[in-house]
Amino acid sequence: MTVDRLVHIFAGTFVLVAVALGAPASPVFVNANFLWLAVFVGANLFQSGFTGICPLASILRRLGVRTVAHA
Repeated sequence: MTVDRLVHIFAGTFVLVAVALGAPASPVFVNANFLWLAVFVGANLFQSGFTGICPLASILRRLGVRTVAHA
C-alpha cells in the first residue's frame, strides 16, 4: 500500500463517517456539526492539490510507508 492510496482511503473514510454522523436523515445521526469534519477534509484535499502539501502524507512517509508502487 502506498502513501497516495492510504491518503485516499483515510479521506474517503473520514468523509463517509462525517456525513453518516452529521446528516439528519442518517440512522446513526449524532449532530449536524460532524459535517464540518467533511468540510475540513475536503478543504485539505483541495489545498493539497494546489500546494502538494498533505499533513497525512508527511506522517505516513515518516512512518516508512512506500511512496511509489513497485511492479
